[in-house]
Amino acid sequence: MKKASMILDKDYTIGRIDPRIYGSFIEHLGRAVYGGIYEPGHPQADEQGFRKDVLKRVKDLGVPVVRYPGGNFVSGFNWEDSVGPVEQRPRRLDLAWATTETNAVGLHEFADWAKKADTEVMYAVNLGTRGPENARDIVEYANHPGGSRFSDMRIKNGKKDPLGIKLWCLGNEMDGPWQMGSKTAYEYGRIANESAKMMKWVDPSIELVACGSSGSGMPTFGEWEYTMLNECYDNIDYVSLHRYYGNPTGDTPGFLARTMDLDDFIKSVVAICDAVKGRKHSKKTLHLSFDEWNVWYHSNAQDEEIKKREKWGQALPLLEDIYNFEDALLAGSMLITFLRNADRVKVACLAQLVNVIAPIMTRNGGGCWAQTIYWPFLHASKYGRGTALRALVDTPVYDCSDYEGVPVIDATATLADDGSVTVFAVNRDMAVDFCLDIDLRAFGDMKLAEHILLHHDDVKAVNTEEAPENVAPVAGPGGAVDGGKAQVKLPALSWNVIRFGRA
Repeated sequence: MKKASMILDKDYTIGRIDPRIYGSFIEHLGRAVYGGIYEPGHPQADEQGFRKDVLKRVKDLGVPVVRYPGGNFVSGFNWEDSVGPVEQRPRRLDLAWATTETNAVGLHEFADWAKKADTEVMYAVNLGTRGPENARDIVEYANHPGGSRFSDMRIKNGKKDPLGIKLWCLGNEMDGPWQMGSKTAYEYGRIANESAKMMKWVDPSIELVACGSSGSGMPTFGEWEYTMLNECYDNIDYVSLHRYYGNPTGDTPGFLARTMDLDDFIKSVVAICDAVKGRKHSKKTLHLSFDEWNVWYHSNAQDEEIKKREKWGQALPLLEDIYNFEDALLAGSMLITFLRNADRVKVACLAQLVNVIAPIMTRNGGGCWAQTIYWPFLHASKYGRGTALRALVDTPVYDCSDYEGVPVIDATATLADDGSVTVFAVNRDMAVDFCLDIDLRAFGDMKLAEHILLHHDDVKAVNTEEAPENVAPVAGPGGAVDGGKAQVKLPALSWNVIRFGRA
């Protein structure tokens, strides 16, 4: 058995963890809404048509915020279509996904669902085909108490009290040529700034997320952020990042190393934000909203066939990636990376939540089950609260086709407000178990409270409706604590949650 070590100290911290890094995303895409969270007539449907089995899974995850209604969808969306009597709402062609949107579920219904799910709404405004005036109007509709055109419209539509949406996205992936109304960095920076001004004049309490690059591979990455922020820095609060990974070649070691890219992406955007801060002599520090992240590649070929065969259909089964065990390991490492950057990453949204590249899957009229990636997300959301610790990890490294010096043991730790310590660790080694030595002497007398393990001998193993527990957490081998030092076994290719409490 090989060895790695970790040194922790309660005074050696990264910063407070914003619970919103465990956010998620529901877009009007595929079966995320219709057949996902909403399915009237289903045996588990409540009085509004929301599936109670899905709600339970979402509540178990402890998701504090859900981004809505898109995504690419939002750049052609008129918010007015989604309010008022359902029978009077228009059916629209959604050019983003070549489907038909019925608007049967709209803003009021989603706000009701969010309340049932114990979460908050993160609302995206259309800055593709629309602009500052429409952005101002929807803030007035959602958040103003009454006595104005749009707030009175909300009251007439059955919501006397404001919806109280506090986090807003200024469009989506506006640098992408696939986006309706895509813009240059300067064009977007100007429209984002004017929208931000007007939205905050309506409700000064809101926070705003400006679109960063759609990914670090975009040809305008870096230049986009710098130019855009020069126009809107003073009026926004966060810059968005989006990143998806895949493993089409079956290179597991290279796939599991992708968080090296993720960390570089985060640090690059932080550097650009701080460069603009310096240029403007500003006292404000911008934070990051990693509001789309996940593994996404399994469903690509299937999606092309569906679009050709069923163009303009409703609630088509698009982007329904079936996640395997190695995907769960990468998801765990991505969460570890966010925790290691918790001083600047304050919001993150696993994209998405149900059916569409999601941890939760459903069958229309049938069951609801957890995909493999559900488990690392649940563990991090449940135990990764409080303060992110600056863990000193000494581990062997490996090289792969795209990265050098990849840590075999990818690990970090958190300190909860009750004094408990949680270590999250991924063993990337394909064949070798590791003993992780953890120095806890700074925390006083501690005991090993729990070791949660996610492992499967087959990296391609998946969960299904018939076998929902094929890849599921079990009790890990644990270890011992002696004199403030712990030794815990990390099996080969595994996700580990190691919890310590007061002795």
